[in-house]
Amino acid sequence: MTSAKWNAGASVRRVRTLTALQSFFYTLENVLKLKNLLLALAVCTPLSSIAQHTHGSSTPYAGMQNRAVKSLSDNDMKELRRGGGWGLALAAELNGMPGPAHLLELKDQIPLTQDQVTKTQALFNEMHKAAIPIGERLIAAETALETAFAKGAVDEASLRRLLTESESARTELRFIHLSQHYKTVQYLRPEQIKRYNILRGYAEDPCKNIPSGHNPEMYRRHMGCN
Repeated sequence: MTSAKWNAGASVRRVRTLTALQSFFYTLENVLKLKNLLLALAVCTPLSSIAQHTHGSSTPYAGMQNRAVKSLSDNDMKELRRGGGWGLALAAELNGMPGPAHLLELKDQIPLTQDQVTKTQALFNEMHKAAIPIGERLIAAETALETAFAKGAVDEASLRRLLTESESARTELRFIHLSQHYKTVQYLRPEQIKRYNILRGYAEDPCKNIPSGHNPEMYRRHMGCN
């Protein structure tokens, strides 16, 4: 190979090498730019999301500003005015002391004797009669508290007085409901209470799942299954 040909070939190779290097660095530059762009998006997106959440999303209390009494929903007031339990007797209900209202609903499934039905009905009537006026008293107390804040007429002394009245009504209402629960266990049999808990979903029904190794007929008889 002549010197001229060798020099020409070397020039071509240098040009190709330079072109390859330029292409490499151009690609690398684009990759770095892309990484920087993705990093910027990762940093900015949460901030924009937070801003959007702050200004556009609702809070858990959104809509409650339209209530007549902010601390009570329409369903709450209906429950109080009909003398319902309003969840005030859970300490008894979930600890094996049935309530008269639900006992009457389940009287045929437990089942209750006629004497037990009579006693339960008497407890329910007593509870219902006492609960309705106290429920109205609680609504009135919460309404007074609502009005005071709506007018901006609140100070420490008045706030304590308003809260005392509201909590006094709530405490009385809880006593009315809880006291009727503990009275039911005085005439219910243990197996009836157990059946009540199963029907209310507080305990599993042993008749539905027969343990492995047991004779199904004997097990059902022993457990009192129908």
